[in-house]
Amino acid sequence: MCIFNRFNAFRFENALLPAKFAAVFIFVTLPLFLSCNKSYGKNAVSSEPPVQIDPRIVKFGFVYDSMGERFKDEVFIPEDKILDCVDRIEKVIADDRDDLLRFNDKKHLLPSDYAPTDLIPLKNCEAFVVSRNDLRLRKTVYENLLTLGTAAKNDGITLVVSSTYRSYAYQERLYERNVRELGQEMADRESAKPGSSQHQLGVVVDFGSVTDDFAKTAQCQWLNENAMDYGWSLSFPQGYEDVTGFRWECWQFRYIGEEACRLQKEYFNDVQHFLLEFIDAWKNN
Repeated sequence: MCIFNRFNAFRFENALLPAKFAAVFIFVTLPLFLSCNKSYGKNAVSSEPPVQIDPRIVKFGFVYDSMGERFKDEVFIPEDKILDCVDRIEKVIADDRDDLLRFNDKKHLLPSDYAPTDLIPLKNCEAFVVSRNDLRLRKTVYENLLTLGTAAKNDGITLVVSSTYRSYAYQERLYERNVRELGQEMADRESAKPGSSQHQLGVVVDFGSVTDDFAKTAQCQWLNENAMDYGWSLSFPQGYEDVTGFRWECWQFRYIGEEACRLQKEYFNDVQHFLLEFIDAWKNN
């Protein structure tokens, strides 16, 4: 406890130091204060052995500090839960062989030539209906959409799939059309610039009418109550436009897996963006 508090005090009191300098300073000086015992005088000897700090806690501190202010205002992980959170983050990363947790937003763009290699077409089936005949999803996501749709069907709900994978070129055309029709400012709230859309990843589904009216439907209510149990997470929740860059979209759900959904709910204030941003920073530090 004493060590972590010292580390926290250092991080917050030195928030204005350049990141690289702070990192070097901590790792160079860390061994000098890895004990909570104070000794004074030339021959003073501590009666207790030095306490070792887990390097993952140090890394956690750096990654946490790299997050935005709203993240730090809303995401609180008690000290006795940090290693559990870290263990679970590392597990979902290790298990993510299909790269389903890739982070992209308005600041983290996908290249123009990015396209999943395992896209498969969607057709009307017992589990759900499609609004167009040109829809595709990644294979793993499609299989889990079948599971989600079947569960909804068993509860008397038929899911309508309206939009799925979009190529960079498709998103480019869509964005340019929205700029012409809505103006730049409104288009940026309603539509993703090419490279910033989760649709290019092939892991999201727009359900129903793709309008705010969808929130009033039985489909949406069922998804809000049950989707996370099957690994599906709402991409753009209400009230988080300053975080995600997009206004509330009650219709867009992304498949991230059941364990990632549990992690999102337990530790990241149930906000998908917070979880994926933290995972991305963890992988790159």
